[in-house]
Amino acid sequence: MKVKVIAEAGINHNCNIQNAFELVDAALNAGADVVKFQAAIPEEVVTQKGEMAKYQIENMGKELTQLEMTKKIHFDLSSFKEIYYYSKKKGIEFCSTSFGETSTKFLSDFDMPFWKIPSGEINNTPYLRQIATQKKPIVLSTGMSNISEIEFALKILEDSGHDRQLITLLHCTSEYPANKKEINLSAIKTLKNIFKVDVGYSDHTLGIEMPIAAVALGATVIEKHITLSREMEGPDHIASIEPKEFKKMVEDIRNVENALGDGIKRPTTAEKIIKRSVRRSIVAKTYIKKGEHFTQNNITTKRPEEGISPIFWDKIINSTSKRNYSPDDLIEW
Repeated sequence: MKVKVIAEAGINHNCNIQNAFELVDAALNAGADVVKFQAAIPEEVVTQKGEMAKYQIENMGKELTQLEMTKKIHFDLSSFKEIYYYSKKKGIEFCSTSFGETSTKFLSDFDMPFWKIPSGEINNTPYLRQIATQKKPIVLSTGMSNISEIEFALKILEDSGHDRQLITLLHCTSEYPANKKEINLSAIKTLKNIFKVDVGYSDHTLGIEMPIAAVALGATVIEKHITLSREMEGPDHIASIEPKEFKKMVEDIRNVENALGDGIKRPTTAEKIIKRSVRRSIVAKTYIKKGEHFTQNNITTKRPEEGISPIFWDKIINSTSKRNYSPDDLIEW
């Protein structure tokens, strides 16, 4: 199965529709399968007194209420119609995370390949139930959560009529940027073994090593933030990568994906040709007369692989020579 690469444009458009279009183009040109945004009605997401997260303050260089910040960084919902049709015209799949009842209802009119549940909503019962009713595949981020919370979310989704096998979990570390020492990529295998579903990885580290390693560990989906410039103002730009680096990441993911193969250990076509030159045969070490016994003193192994394989060494030892041999002659049965 081909690894699905999601370019998380998120809120990196800075409420500029042209930026959004350029992010769509950048995702497409980088080889991403999906470009994803974030849609919200700020008043449905946070109270008037909610504080910004530490990383948001650090990345924006100033402190607002979370509501003020959310209003500042989110499009009106109507803008997503333009982005959706632009993406469709360009030939890349469009998706958007919703952050509440209104944005979910709005996005339900779009032909999205899946619904993305962000890490912060993994314990939001009414939200999970609403997403489950959409009857489409779900990608569920698991940042900040433990096993019991993930099981809770899966149970709510299933009890609401969703098929667990249509849910992909994303291992995630919800820090922006995330410390590579705290990524714990081995959790990808843990989640797959426990929940028996596809597992991917949502990356917030600097650079592209972690997503590539995640693919090698079996990730079926990779999500990574993309930005037009990491120098732009906003909470997520610093934890994102620019188009050129995103393209390199996709290329490396495809290379690793191809290199993983089918898991069956067997010689390749090229190896079968090389094997003849580098494997050995049993040959005469000295002159050997007919009727003489083969011993470690008169036979040895040398390249190429043309005669009896050294696998049969123990059967040849102490058997009787049926003819005369000169040094380097292939021993015969």
